[in-house]
Amino acid sequence: MGKGMDDTFYMQLALDEAWKYQLLTYPNPAVGAVVVQKGAILAVAAHQKAGTSHAEVLALLSTYEILSQTTIDFDRFDAQRAHAFLLSLPKGFFSKCSIYVTLEPCAHSGKTPSCASLLSQLGLKEVIIGTTDPIKGHDNGAQIVAKQGIKVTVGVLEDACKDLIEPFLIWQQRAFVLFKLAQTTNGRIGGGYLSSQESLQHVHRLRGVCDRLLIGGNTVRTDRPTLDCRFTGENAPDIAIYSHEQTFDDTIPLFSVPKREVTITNQLDFLKQPSFVLVEGGEGMLKALADRIDWLLIYQTPKLSTNDLSYNIEMNLAFLHQARMGRDIMIWSRDIGH
Repeated sequence: MGKGMDDTFYMQLALDEAWKYQLLTYPNPAVGAVVVQKGAILAVAAHQKAGTSHAEVLALLSTYEILSQTTIDFDRFDAQRAHAFLLSLPKGFFSKCSIYVTLEPCAHSGKTPSCASLLSQLGLKEVIIGTTDPIKGHDNGAQIVAKQGIKVTVGVLEDACKDLIEPFLIWQQRAFVLFKLAQTTNGRIGGGYLSSQESLQHVHRLRGVCDRLLIGGNTVRTDRPTLDCRFTGENAPDIAIYSHEQTFDDTIPLFSVPKREVTITNQLDFLKQPSFVLVEGGEGMLKALADRIDWLLIYQTPKLSTNDLSYNIEMNLAFLHQARMGRDIMIWSRDIGH
């Protein structure tokens, strides 16, 4: 393989790792990183949760463990501690390593220290970047690293790296709207739980980070759901019920979940606010929101069903990423219109 082929191979590994945490990093972007030395992959890592160590830091900590054959004795997700530890290593420890990162290392210090500053001080052999940081004030990371004489390459699998951070760009301006649906292989949606335990846990993790869970009134009346995060233990999301009819049976379980705000509305003005909104519902909800949905997340289970319910709607989708989720296939997709 030539250098260019190598670069795309390693960047794809970083992308695949980052997609595992897509949206779970909210309000941060999903980012992946891979460390390579003399063609050997030493670490593959991704940012997992806002306020914790970034992808580059996690990858470098794993690299340290491989090269030193020791295990760190502190919480690797503690960004301050991790940065201080990496900066305390002997000069040149990572000098033969190249790091691939899907997004330009952050130039500013916020809840976590600057990754660009860290990389520039560690003196790596090369930093290969998928796409530049589109947020003014956060960009410039590549220049900070290059000023130290480190080779910097930008634009490897750039389109795929931009797809990865599309939600991050949208929720700077307005709500990023994700419609979640679960279906059988023949496209049926009714009849109890369709998804594997892994898929259900993933949905509950998304519920745990979203600003609001939006659901249609018909689904609430018919399914009488709880809509909590019992499979993961996170706080249950606030709920917006989209309904023209404002009255509901208050014994429906979702109304009695503690520390939750439930609003019943026939307006969608709240989608103008920068936020992450998760939508769960049937065909009616999908049709009502068709022109406001950014992405669809499809959990497809390996089963054929005689249930009559399906999403009877015309939509053209582009598949962005797919992965196994237990026995299911999980497909991230974007509506590309007609």
